[in-house]
Amino acid sequence: MSASREFLGVGWKFPLQVNSRGAIASSRREQSIEEAVYMILSTARGERVMLPDFGCGIHEIVFAPNNPAVVTRVVDAVRRALVTWEPRIDVLTVDAQTSEAEANLLIIRVNYRVRANNTIENLVYPFYITEGR
Repeated sequence: MSASREFLGVGWKFPLQVNSRGAIASSRREQSIEEAVYMILSTARGERVMLPDFGCGIHEIVFAPNNPAVVTRVVDAVRRALVTWEPRIDVLTVDAQTSEAEANLLIIRVNYRVRANNTIENLVYPFYITEGR
């Protein structure tokens, strides 16, 4: 990997890890962006005291019924959160569909472009929309 891609960023690895030397592990380049996207989707709004608006609104509907209206709300919440909190990407598509194997599981697919180098990336995020039985 070329040093010219360092502008994509370096940050703490998510979830937080320690490397073999005992230091905080870091992630670089596209991996840093992917981990940031995952962190945004994994964080409920209000969870961070110093940044109460950070995160994604999908956690507010965790016990909602699994129907098309709720799926639409999930897609909208994901798109809004990523546009707001990850300036290094352009969100291309977000879709969510129910898993055939588990009725309460939504599979959220996010396709995005890294603005700095036009690389197209994707992320699949599993989200449990209703309480398991």
